[in-house]
Formats: sequence, C-alpha cells, structure tokens
Amino acid sequence: MSQKQQVLLQVQHVSKHYHDGEVTTQVLSGVDLTVYKGEQLAIVGSSGSGKSTLLHIMGTLETPTSGTVLLDGENIYQLSSDRQAQVRNLDLGFIYQFHHLLPEFTAIENVAMPAFIQGRDKQQALIDAKNLLDRVGLGHRLSHIPAQLSGGERQRVAIARALINKPKLVLADEPTGNLDASSGDNVYTMIRELAQQFGTAFVVVTHDHQLAAKMDRQLTMKDGVLQLMGTETTAPVGQVK
Repeated sequence: MSQKQQVLLQVQHVSKHYHDGEVTTQVLSGVDLTVYKGEQLAIVGSSGSGKSTLLHIMGTLETPTSGTVLLDGENIYQLSSDRQAQVRNLDLGFIYQFHHLLPEFTAIENVAMPAFIQGRDKQQALIDAKNLLDRVGLGHRLSHIPAQLSGGERQRVAIARALINKPKLVLADEPTGNLDASSGDNVYTMIRELAQQFGTAFVVVTHDHQLAAKMDRQLTMKDGVLQLMGTETTAPVGQVK
C-alpha cells in the first residue's frame, strides 16, 4: 500500500450548528472526509462556506455538534482535554493566514516554541529550529523578531514552526491569503518539499484556486457540504482520490 493510500484522519458525518436565541445556523452538514498519510489536500470555498470550521474541528479547536473525527483510528473527541492538547502539540501543526508569531520572540524561538512546550531539551530544540529555518531559506534571520521580517518571511517561519515536532498532519488556513503571488508560490513549493521530506499530510483551506490546483487533491466546500471541485454533487467524498 502506498503512503497516500494509508488512512490518517477520518471525518465521519460531522455537523456543526450554532444557536443565537431562537435562530440556528447550520455551518456543516454531515461532512465525510478521509485524509491519507503524506498527501496534500486543498479545500476551496467562499467565506462562510464552512471550510475553516471544518479545519478547526479536525484540529480539536472547535467541537462538532455531531459526528466523529478519527486520527490514526482514535476518536479525538473522546480524549481528555489534556490528551487533546498533547495531540495538538505532537501530532498536528497549524499554519494561519496571519501567522500568529509571538512578537517578542526571535524567529528561532518562535519555531522552537512547540518543542519547548513539549518539554524537549532546549538546546536540541533550538538546533532543530535552526535546521528548519535553514531549509526554508531563513538561516540568516534566526535572531530577527517578526516585526523585522517581511510577510513572506513570517509565513515561512510559521511553516517551520508547524513542522518542529514532526507532526502527522498540518492544517493550514489561507496560508497564502496575505501574500503576493511570488511569495505565495514560494510557500506552496516549501509545503510540497517539506511534505515529501517529512511524510507529513497537509490540509489547506483557501480561496486561491491556483494554489489548490497544485495540490494532490482538490475539494470544494459549499453550504456546509464537501464536493469534488467543479461538480455539484453532494455525495460523500471521503474515499475519492
């Protein structure tokens, strides 16, 4: 069985709705999705379509109203809050549109932070962080704080940070949405190279159809339902390759 055919994460019949008084807003409607080890998957959709909510549920940042999320066969919503935090730190990496770097820390410290939280040896964590920053072309910016870096450089630091603990899955929310075209292309190139090197799966939600087209697989989120890009079917897409 090839790496892409090995199941990493399964979203099963996940729904999410919010209540505001007597008003109920349905955001996700029975979503099914399978993510395979090492693949790069794009989910495209307009604002309000539910794609970011789905990403947050996959990352234990939001709780589904109903349904199941399995990571390596383990239901992550049956875990204790402490164990969920451990999963987020060790098994998952996160990349955001606005990077969310800690402004008072240097690039190397920002990258090493998840390893510090894990309790790894500080010196080894800094060595690993330097190696990752070298790989994303920022070996000369180790001691710079975020305010001293360009937008593209800050996003590269965020990518390195997401990989410091060698996660099984990186969840990226509009990782190129705040970048110019050239910087966005560079970010994609790094995602693909680092995914291949570390065997990490990437799920990227984006408005950027050009970025999505470069990924291994592309899906569309519309009105809380996943479908194959370019189709109107609302059938489950969990097993579509």
